[in-house]
Amino acid sequence: MERWNDLDDVPTDLSGAVVTLGNFDGVHAGHRAVLARVVERARALSATSVAITFDPHPVQVLFPDRAPELVTSLDQRLDLMSATGLDAALVMAFTPELAQWSPERFVERVLVDVLHARAVVVGADTRFGHRNSGDVRTLRELGELHGFDVDVLEDLHPQASAARWSSTGVREALAEGDVEGAARALGRPHRVTGTVVHGDHRGRELGFPTANLGPDSQGMVPADGVYAGWLLRPSLDETAQRVLPAAVSIGTNPTFDGTSRRVEAYVLDRTDLDLYGERVVLELVQRLRPTLRFESVDRLVEQMRLDVQECREVLGHGVVPRSYGPTYPVHPQGDEHVDGTTSAD
Repeated sequence: MERWNDLDDVPTDLSGAVVTLGNFDGVHAGHRAVLARVVERARALSATSVAITFDPHPVQVLFPDRAPELVTSLDQRLDLMSATGLDAALVMAFTPELAQWSPERFVERVLVDVLHARAVVVGADTRFGHRNSGDVRTLRELGELHGFDVDVLEDLHPQASAARWSSTGVREALAEGDVEGAARALGRPHRVTGTVVHGDHRGRELGFPTANLGPDSQGMVPADGVYAGWLLRPSLDETAQRVLPAAVSIGTNPTFDGTSRRVEAYVLDRTDLDLYGERVVLELVQRLRPTLRFESVDRLVEQMRLDVQECREVLGHGVVPRSYGPTYPVHPQGDEHVDGTTSAD
């Protein structure tokens, strides 16, 4: 997938595109349904499939005191979008100036003049332009004027009685430690990515050496607790063991009066790994328990043994990720717009 960081990066010889737009935080199942339709229609029209996304998140610019913690970083978002088969992503810098653009100006400047859109695919509740004044009706009117089709995916649900999938719902689930609920909306386990750094080396002394993620980690960190998950090593070649079962601890290590919040993973039954400096991915499958303060180190070690055994039981029934960056199945689902900003969340 090509990445265009500015309108000037778009090739001048682009003959036509099928386009969608949104923030796509988390690239959940609804987002991927939209992106899959973009790819499908582009192939049918022999056009280029393009997703427009914004960085930073519009709420961070317009209402910084209300800005959400994002499910995915921009790099993670683009990796997941690429897995849908998109040809290109246009990353537009969201600025106060861009926020003032009318829907008509955005469509004419971006969709028509630069991308030469032949079709636009959106969710039913898409909003765009100044004060979210543009909607699906606006798009259709402008499409008739400028000669592009508008394909609207209606709001669907995983089950008749279930709440719609949304980035906001994923954030709420992760904030509660409900990584299983988040995974149902995402269509995949939630990921936290980071570089392994040196910690206190206390885990090795206790018999459970951990890989500590550094402050550069990407992806929303869920509620404190102990999780069963997978440690993925994307930098290794295909012949190496790239996926390892792990117990992941998130919290401040209250038994040792810790104050800084950490994300650390113990690879089950492995004390020989040297991961320092390596960029790894943690996939969180299930929360086992909240973070607790123990009255003694011996009691902590006893509980850690129980945690490891529960991890084995949980992961024994799970599906081992085949590799880093797989193409996940797409489940049709409606999109959501950002309150007070633009398009899909």
